[in-house]
Amino acid sequence: MTDDAPKSALELAMERLRKKDAEAGVSDTPLTEDQKQRIAEVRRVYEAKLAEREILHRSTLRKAPHEPDAVQQLEEEYMRDRDRMNGERERKIEEIRKGK
Repeated sequence: MTDDAPKSALELAMERLRKKDAEAGVSDTPLTEDQKQRIAEVRRVYEAKLAEREILHRSTLRKAPHEPDAVQQLEEEYMRDRDRMNGERERKIEEIRKGK
């Protein structure tokens, strides 16, 4: 594509974001192979933890009394656990990206 050709809205938006990042001092450094492997491992571990938590949740639901309040409480606990685990995963990935 030549410089004279019209740019799409996406290209214009990406240029603005790159300019904004440059002004803010944010650099786009590629991940090292080690970082990629560590991030993949974190994702695998948390995928397994989430799957385990889902299995436990389903098992608990089957055993629980079929009262709306009890089911709702179990659902809320499950969602809090999922949110917590997802947050932990994202924090660990961000630490790896930052080189910690």
